[in-house]
Amino acid sequence: MKHFSVCLCAGTVVGLMITAHGFSQQEDKGLSPLSGARSDDRIIREVRHELVMLPYYGVFDNLAYRVDGASVTLIGQVTRPTLKSDAANVVKRIEGVDKVDNQIRVLPLSSLDDHSRLAVYRAIYGQPGLDRYALQAIPPIHIIVDSGKVALEGVVSTQADKDLANIRANGVPGVFSVTNNLQVEK
Repeated sequence: MKHFSVCLCAGTVVGLMITAHGFSQQEDKGLSPLSGARSDDRIIREVRHELVMLPYYGVFDNLAYRVDGASVTLIGQVTRPTLKSDAANVVKRIEGVDKVDNQIRVLPLSSLDDHSRLAVYRAIYGQPGLDRYALQAIPPIHIIVDSGKVALEGVVSTQADKDLANIRANGVPGVFSVTNNLQVEK
């Protein structure tokens, strides 16, 4: 049984996992589906751990990944080119990972986007009720700004927090649009 997962790295908040099942080569190799699932679960945990431990991974970056057997696909957006290569390098070293497809996109340099990032950060994390999220090592609300368009990524505790973050980001001057991709913990 193939175990296919998509995970979001959102700081110290438990990563969001969406799991779907299908057919797999593990049955062809004589491995039980359960042993393959355990291996995939271990790889998922280790990939997430390695990504959130990257030294320059921060609130303005969004890293996600998909695990398909021994293959890992990295996706997301980062502000530093070195973070893209560092992410691929740490995942390649994980035991059981044979292939890494690095589809992380490096955001273009823009002083206007940098200004918007800081303004949205202040608007969200300076808001009473959302300020508690700023106390974590990697705040769980990630702010991605690309050409004035803001995307909020990550995980929050309640629907009210998700809505409040969206309202605060929309109120920042110079922001053209806000896409709220925040997930609510269940």
